[in-house]
Amino acid sequence: MIERAPGWIIQSRYGPVLVDFKRTCLICGDRATGLHYGIISCEGCKGFFKRSICNKRVYRCSRDKNCEMSRKQRNRCQYCRLLKCLQMGMNRKAIREDGMPGGRNKSIGPVQITEEEIERIMSGQEFKEDAPEHTWGNNGDSDHSSPSNGASEGNQPSPASTLSSNRSVEMNGYTAALRDQYINTSMSTHYQLLPHLFSYAAQSGLLAPQPRSLYPQSHPLVLQLVAAEDLAPLATPMLIEDGYKVTQVELFALLCRLADELLFRQISWIKKLPFFCELSIEDYTCLLSSTWQELILLSCLTIYSSQIFGDLANVTAKYTPSDDELQGFSEDGMEVMERLIYLFRKFHQLKISNEEYACMKAINFLNQDIRGLSNISQLEQLNKRYWYVCQDYTEYKYPHQPKRFPEIMMCLPEIRCIAGKLVNVPLEQLPLLFKAVLHSCKSSLTSYRTGPSPCVTTSSGN
Repeated sequence: MIERAPGWIIQSRYGPVLVDFKRTCLICGDRATGLHYGIISCEGCKGFFKRSICNKRVYRCSRDKNCEMSRKQRNRCQYCRLLKCLQMGMNRKAIREDGMPGGRNKSIGPVQITEEEIERIMSGQEFKEDAPEHTWGNNGDSDHSSPSNGASEGNQPSPASTLSSNRSVEMNGYTAALRDQYINTSMSTHYQLLPHLFSYAAQSGLLAPQPRSLYPQSHPLVLQLVAAEDLAPLATPMLIEDGYKVTQVELFALLCRLADELLFRQISWIKKLPFFCELSIEDYTCLLSSTWQELILLSCLTIYSSQIFGDLANVTAKYTPSDDELQGFSEDGMEVMERLIYLFRKFHQLKISNEEYACMKAINFLNQDIRGLSNISQLEQLNKRYWYVCQDYTEYKYPHQPKRFPEIMMCLPEIRCIAGKLVNVPLEQLPLLFKAVLHSCKSSLTSYRTGPSPCVTTSSGN
């Protein structure tokens, strides 16, 4: 008699799957922690699936919808990660409607759904049909773990899920009960009770934008974030004599000095954060080591844009790449270049304020899906805090731009994607990459700049 290795038989849409007692996640191959929503999976994929379904996320894949899913690669493409969750049998009906921990029905196992059903979920069509006619709400976890994906334009990438239909919806976007909790909660309670903002109605055109005041706790939080920023010009010299020809080595050395200064500013920023004492040094080290490239890129597109697309662009203009450098420019470099130019134009169009930039930076930094973190629940709460504050501030400051907040948030996964792809560009190609990007961006800036600074504006008032 042939003995079968001990393990579990899990029924997926592709037939029975044997999982041994090492319990590897059926989605990414990481160490599994148990049976979640019908299949064996890790905590990361369990939380990702829950947030995606609760928050009605609609993702996009920048490739061929067949991205590799592994422990290291799973955060690269949210679309393919959710697709594999559904294909392997994760049961969305096992998720509790109230968004609280624990499955709705522990006896529910994996499900097999048709390709048509999967497509309806991935495209967001199912969410649109399930939504109540006049009730929208935000009641879920936030997730912006993927560098390569964002929500589609018609779906706000926020921690949102539909509330039960018996909740009243106010014109200003808050339920009365949650609004009172938010206003009456002192700052020392770490904002355990946060507002749930109803912006879908304004975005869909069903409700006209209503003027309102900024909620009292949002303003001091935004000011604290802005105060933590070093808004002084970069000190790295970027001036060069007329007629001087910059070599590849010299330009690369300049880029390294700039990166050193920008990284040092990120370390100083962390120490000034209003929530600095709420997380461990180990978690901060883990967060910074995973997000420093994204933070630097975001700052270059906003608060330091005038120097990067002015002074640094002038230096790169004096660098002439050789024919070998031009011919050897990689596909990864081309993709990063195209994405950077697109992102620059998006930031130029939005004219991100210092306040919005500070909130975006905090939200991107507080990424609870990074491996090795110890206090994930606190990170999720902090992330939600600044997500809601940013939404409150943006909707208050720009009442006639109902899509502004989701458009701003959609920039974050693109920044994460670019930062992830930069590591694949050979170091010797960075001078040419920066020259091409800055030349293209500066040319487009010169062609249609008619006002002040292209990217950052400073808002006044509350």
